[in-house]
Amino acid sequence: AAAATTTATTTRITQKPPQKPKMNDNENEEDGNENSYVKLISAEGDEFYLQRQIAVSGSETMRAMLEGAGRFRESEESVVRFPDITSHILEKVVQYLQYKVMHSNSNSRIPEFVIEPEIALELLVAANYLSC
Repeated sequence: AAAATTTATTTRITQKPPQKPKMNDNENEEDGNENSYVKLISAEGDEFYLQRQIAVSGSETMRAMLEGAGRFRESEESVVRFPDITSHILEKVVQYLQYKVMHSNSNSRIPEFVIEPEIALELLVAANYLSC
């Protein structure tokens, strides 16, 4: 069983999300669940799963890593390691990327995305690096 800690919009899990069974050997993995998620690994080694589409649309850095012309290792493995981003900051980045997608086409009042003052500077540095 996966150990999980749930916050308002993010689940920190230590195993892969469930995989969709392949219908046949010719099925493209991009269409299945295997590559529809990307694993983000923090400096402490905590793993966060994020939908691949959210990652590439929300961060220019992750887009370059996952879809770049040079075929980075990250694009092959769907794993992105962030040795300089701590778990609590990476978790907040994932929450923001999900928040951004959820409210991008909203016609109603968008709720405030709360950022605690004590993490604001560290979060700004991470957001700048990730271009999100």
